[in-house]
Amino acid sequence: MTTAFEPTHQAIDNRETRTLASEVKFLIDPITAHRIRDWARLRLSPDPYAGGDSRDEYRTTSLYFDTQSLDVFHRRGSFGRAKYRVRRYGDAETVFLERKLRTSALLAKWRTRIALDELPRVNDPSGEDWAGRWFHNRLTARRLAPACQVSYERTARIGTSENGPIRLTLDRNVRVVPSAGLAFRAMRSQPVLDYRLILELKFRGTLPVIFKELVEQFRLTPQPISKYRLAKEVLTRCERAAFSTEPRPAAAQFQMACA
Repeated sequence: MTTAFEPTHQAIDNRETRTLASEVKFLIDPITAHRIRDWARLRLSPDPYAGGDSRDEYRTTSLYFDTQSLDVFHRRGSFGRAKYRVRRYGDAETVFLERKLRTSALLAKWRTRIALDELPRVNDPSGEDWAGRWFHNRLTARRLAPACQVSYERTARIGTSENGPIRLTLDRNVRVVPSAGLAFRAMRSQPVLDYRLILELKFRGTLPVIFKELVEQFRLTPQPISKYRLAKEVLTRCERAAFSTEPRPAAAQFQMACA
């Protein structure tokens, strides 16, 4: 049986490439998010792979990769344009090996689906024909290793415009745990955002009319948002609090929050 926050279809596929021209993000409060969710459910279709009562919800967990010097986090050179991650939907027994490339005019995703128990092969691929070899090669060439695990619950609605498919997502309860290598951890996690949600609008070409109406109606202001960078900032604050020399109770209070 499919449960909320777990996609309905997880068959193993070969490589696929997804290209979108634009992705616009907003930080919004829960009341606005609730209103936008209702707005979207009236105007857009549910994600065909999602679950929940409205067939548009699922849970996502991703392992993000970075160098020892955190070049991705600091956006140094080409590290600022490409992110590498392993993504899992719900409790699925398959995962996606992903490269997300962003330039000023392009957002592209290259990904391969593999079985969960194949994940260790990312470190030591055997067999020239293994589908995930390209991911191993990229990580090795760029000296990337698991940096943290980020999870969230998503509402996703889709539609079409004059330039092609469009997609609206609302992400809530964004949380992070330290990396444990190439493995997904089930342990107490830290909230990345206080109470806010992340709204993303994805489309080709110019902003579709339906999204223009949304932005105007709810008076939304776009801003650059990276779940990975927000998550790493939370972990860094927790690490600093653990070694803090500040007088208590200030340091102790933060350490308890990061326990």
